Amino acid sequence: MPPFKTKHLVAALAGIILAGALPAFAADPSQAELLKELHRLSERLEKLEAHNAKLEAALEDDRLSENQPELATRLKATESKALGMQKMAHTVEALEGVSAGVSLTTVAQRASGVPAGTDIASSQLNYRGDIAVTLPMPKVGDTDSKLFAQFRIGQGNGLNALSTVFAKPNASAFRASGGSPDDSVAILGQAWYQATIPLPFGGFKPRSRESLEVNFGKMDPFLFFDQNTAANDETRQFLNTVFVHNALLDAGGDIGVDANGFSPGMRVSYLNEKEKLEKWRLSLGVFGAGKGANYVKFFGSPLVIAQAETQQKFFGGLTGNYRLYAWNNGQGPDYDGTASSHSGWGVNFDQRIGDNITAFGRYGQGSKGKLRFDRAISLGAELGGSDWSRGGDAIGLALGAQRISAKFRNDSATLDANKDGTLDFGYTAQGWEKVSELYYRYRISKQFELSPDFQLILNPAGNAAASSVKILGLRAQLMY
Repeated sequence: MPPFKTKHLVAALAGIILAGALPAFAADPSQAELLKELHRLSERLEKLEAHNAKLEAALEDDRLSENQPELATRLKATESKALGMQKMAHTVEALEGVSAGVSLTTVAQRASGVPAGTDIASSQLNYRGDIAVTLPMPKVGDTDSKLFAQFRIGQGNGLNALSTVFAKPNASAFRASGGSPDDSVAILGQAWYQATIPLPFGGFKPRSRESLEVNFGKMDPFLFFDQNTAANDETRQFLNTVFVHNALLDAGGDIGVDANGFSPGMRVSYLNEKEKLEKWRLSLGVFGAGKGANYVKFFGSPLVIAQAETQQKFFGGLTGNYRLYAWNNGQGPDYDGTASSHSGWGVNFDQRIGDNITAFGRYGQGSKGKLRFDRAISLGAELGGSDWSRGGDAIGLALGAQRISAKFRNDSATLDANKDGTLDFGYTAQGWEKVSELYYRYRISKQFELSPDFQLILNPAGNAAASSVKILGLRAQLMY
């Protein structure tokens, strides 16, 4: 049976009226007027149904056409915008928690007091760019996890190839391993995974005050060990490596990273926050060292480092962080060009001692291996600029020293590590190499800072007859 339409109802109604009114049709002209109105209504309804049918057909078609009714076109456009907004909402939801940072560091340095005929120019320029991205992963039960990746690019070794000093004057310098000075090659420096597991297992997460962190992948070990609030970032704080990290681990080479400064490995850390203002943490890391840093001999002789750290409140409730750590590098670099097992320990602190002052200190001691220096100490502070109405500025001052080891003192005068018939030093190294650094960080905007920097190195490489080395530098830092 065909569908019953409105026009059929109108026609039936007109028939009933005519049937009932036929005897009096000639006598009552109003019946004829009513019949005409019903016919007009029937025609209008028929046109309306035809229009509705065309509209329904247009809405069933996903395409847009100029031949379709205007109402259908508008409805489709509205639907398209709504779907687009939903897609944007899903995209925003998917990106929630993702963070990224970009920085560009350029340093110009000029050294005086460098003996003539050395293998490096007294003036150097370098730049380094870093892009870091943190991506949260879906939760597994109560476990939070994330992926971290860092890309690095740069050119120029700075003054770090200067053979007359042990302290490296420019920790920001970077050039991809094996590349020529003309190359500007980006590398994937870090790519690691972290899982944060609330403790106790199976407990109620909102009440958990303990957690277990597990990291594995390619990473910078200094991201998790020997950290420091006032002396840890060469792009904004001190430039010399003896102040950025423990000198035995960094300038001395015991950290064991590859030529680009990274290493494969894993870390396990327990964090206790039961005392919210005075939390503490225990960490253990195993990283590739020597050839293991290049994925060749990882399991044979890795770098193993353990650290205990605590946060305390001193000086009327001001925050301080204190760390004790020890390490063993199975492939530590010896001063004679060989490799052997190196061991050592160190302490590290940063403590606020006023509204605008953060003091720091490090001490390291090597206990095994053919080390150029076996003791390292550094002390310093950063003063914020609020006292002179420059809240974004800061002044940093640090003093440090590295003691020449007894083994190196005995061998330095006749050392020929390259076996090429040329003495590497030709003098008896002794005493302490002393380093000082002063910088002023001037904030131009939140994204741009300039930092004049001055370094002074006394008794360089333990050579009492050598002139003091003075290094004047300027660092420009862009960040977003």
